Amino acid sequence: MLPATSKLCAAISYRHLRNMTGLRRQAAVAISQELSRLARRSPGPSTWVHQVRRRSSLLSSRLEEKPFSEMEMSYIKQGEEALQKSLKILEDQDDWKTETVAGNGDKVLSKVLPDVGKVFRLEVVVDQPLDTVYGELVDNMEQMGDWNPNVEEVRILEKIGKDTVITHEKAAATPGNIVGPRDFVSVRCSRRRGSTCVLAGTSTTYGAMPEQEGFIRAENGPTCMVLRPLPGSPSQTRLTWLLSIDLKGWLPKTIINQVLSQTQVDFAKHLRQRLAR
Repeated sequence: MLPATSKLCAAISYRHLRNMTGLRRQAAVAISQELSRLARRSPGPSTWVHQVRRRSSLLSSRLEEKPFSEMEMSYIKQGEEALQKSLKILEDQDDWKTETVAGNGDKVLSKVLPDVGKVFRLEVVVDQPLDTVYGELVDNMEQMGDWNPNVEEVRILEKIGKDTVITHEKAAATPGNIVGPRDFVSVRCSRRRGSTCVLAGTSTTYGAMPEQEGFIRAENGPTCMVLRPLPGSPSQTRLTWLLSIDLKGWLPKTIINQVLSQTQVDFAKHLRQRLAR
């Protein structure tokens, strides 16, 4: 079914591709090629990964809705690539090692990837419906500093279309200032298709936000959060958070690993407290 669908999508979009130039055409062609590659893969990905990846082809149709500049298209492409890479990492279930298991069942896993380094994966269930969790993490993104003590500030620098934003985030200093102040400039994209939501991102450069005095410019990505209703319980949401960060500076790996895994556990706790209000 998927190969036939891919061919149909390619045929429908051909007349649009003929009218595209430069980076827009490259982005649309790249997405089309990715769909074709996925159609040939065997065995296929899990259902929710399959669904989000297949619907990512809507990027090419969005190109017709608004004439993006080449710079905007570059950011859209970065977000799309972060999403695809994140889903590929999460799809591979092998070699994950347990870092932390909390008393309430929250779990942090990790693995080392040759081209990325060490990544962390949080698995939790939140006692709130998906719409509520999605609204807090996407619509109220800039309020995260109000409830997450590990975040000093999140600010949206630019919105590109419906699904892509450029953000500047300041991380709060850790207790004892073990890890000094860090900041990030990221491109983030969100996809909501059916009962699955994916929020993906990666570090980027943005001319209007150079490195800030007093902060070390760290890098993240690919990173993403996947939200799905808990099977049989639509009032609960399963949240998977893939975290990949290079904090820069001279820090022992043992400290970095401890800080990042604890950051994920703390995030789940503070998110629940926020939603309970």
